[in-house]
Amino acid sequence: MSGKLKPDIGKIVRYGPSRLYCPHLDRDDIQETDVLVLGSGAAGLMAALNAAEVCRVTVVSKGPLDEGNTAYAQGGIAGVFSESDSLEKHISDTVEGGYGLCREEVVRKVVSEGPELIRRLFEMGARFDRDEDGRLTLTREGGHHERRVLHALGDRTGREMERALGEAVKGSPSVRVMENTFAIDLLVDGDACMGALVMTPERRFRIVSARAVVIATGGLCQVYRETSNPETATGDGLAMAYRAGARVEDLEFVQFHPTTLYLAGAPRFLITEATRGEGALLLNVHHERFMPRYHPMAELAPRDVVSRAMLEEQKRTGSSTIYLDLRHLGAEKVRKRFPQITAVLKSYGLDVGTDLVPVCPSAHYAIGGVKVDLGARTTIGRLYACGEAAATGFHGANRLGSNSLLESIVFGATAGANAAAEALSAPHPEHPRLLGVCESGEKVDSAFPDVEIDVTDARNSLKALMWRSAGIIRDGAGLEEALSRIKFWARYLIYRRFTSPDGWELQNMLTVSRLIVDAALMRTESRGVHFRSEYQKTDPDWERHIYMER
Repeated sequence: MSGKLKPDIGKIVRYGPSRLYCPHLDRDDIQETDVLVLGSGAAGLMAALNAAEVCRVTVVSKGPLDEGNTAYAQGGIAGVFSESDSLEKHISDTVEGGYGLCREEVVRKVVSEGPELIRRLFEMGARFDRDEDGRLTLTREGGHHERRVLHALGDRTGREMERALGEAVKGSPSVRVMENTFAIDLLVDGDACMGALVMTPERRFRIVSARAVVIATGGLCQVYRETSNPETATGDGLAMAYRAGARVEDLEFVQFHPTTLYLAGAPRFLITEATRGEGALLLNVHHERFMPRYHPMAELAPRDVVSRAMLEEQKRTGSSTIYLDLRHLGAEKVRKRFPQITAVLKSYGLDVGTDLVPVCPSAHYAIGGVKVDLGARTTIGRLYACGEAAATGFHGANRLGSNSLLESIVFGATAGANAAAEALSAPHPEHPRLLGVCESGEKVDSAFPDVEIDVTDARNSLKALMWRSAGIIRDGAGLEEALSRIKFWARYLIYRRFTSPDGWELQNMLTVSRLIVDAALMRTESRGVHFRSEYQKTDPDWERHIYMER
């Protein structure tokens, strides 16, 4: 177990407007609910279901209901289900993998409450893999010393969880779902959140008035050129919360997954760590296995170790080529255990039984997010956060594989229950006051209102900058370069009055990138997924969390 954490350290960062858009609306543009959930991944849907037990809920989904980040999770969900395992072992592995920054009371909560919520997924009809005797099939992943990872339909765990939760939400008479709806900004009056401004699929602005709001908008890894995340993972919830005045934390900690498919023209398709749990090996350009030279756990070392080892091996061999070797596992076993991966590789002409699979690390998971307490409460009244959008302190400075889905359902359930309890005792915001808050905010037109903006080009430039300067291996010079460019781009982008989601996404990505870079500059050490080449040692004085706020 780690020692007691040192006090958090914070920084005031004022970047961009407090509101992206301030339309003039009237009473007919207001929709009321008790609890508003922004996001439709595992965390958001679990929050909605818990809240719906006692009040009315509205779920706002950026895309279709079943296309949250959860749907892309292949690996599994960790939980104690075997006689050889124990809660204390799972807690110990998680804390050990967190490099001294896990909040142990949070780890105990998640690990202890998780198994019962997984059983709730069973009851919802989630089809987890079992052996011929009906026992759960449990596997190992990096950092776990016991077999405790459950999978569904081989490598479709996240999608199966999303299906089961989504069907439960659709079947609830207390839940209203708004799909393909973009959440632009939170509406905060004083120290309390009153709802959100959204754009519907018909491109109409609406206020969703709520007694309590849950942010469950997922991750931010689209700010990087190489990422396993879907196009929608642009850090919207984090940026909204920051603009509204909420405290954000641990943003320097971005996890890079070692194995995504690396083929010219192909999307960066994630190849789950579970393949290495089953015995797949990493080879360099000379077809030599190299991970045993870097860590005793070899291919099952923590993800930050494996990702950096891959970069070091590329440098040592003078080649960008790294392979994942599944051939020795047997083609039939791989096809049965990883049907989705097998099918995708086949579509690009790769046979898992005979071919080596070219892979590279990609930005995969944001450990930081909107700071919350044990009850999923943010620093703004009536505003909660859960899932990848939240910073709970569960993962510390690195995340073990399959712990994120576990955290999502635990804090999703907590956020939903607590938001509902608060909503039952809170008044609905008065419409005139709500409209006034929506229309307030500083001027959002830039000094260059007529300049033409190619949003796609600006987005790609930002992604390339973040990959180069704030990626797997960082240094002060690169981070300062990134900060300088992000500040310059802000002159004509961050205050611009965009009128569509692609522009707002770009502004959110700029905001998130600025916060990541600021936090990475502050942490003058290497710890977990944050690696500074000029500060390669872990400094005991930095056994503390970094937060930022406006």
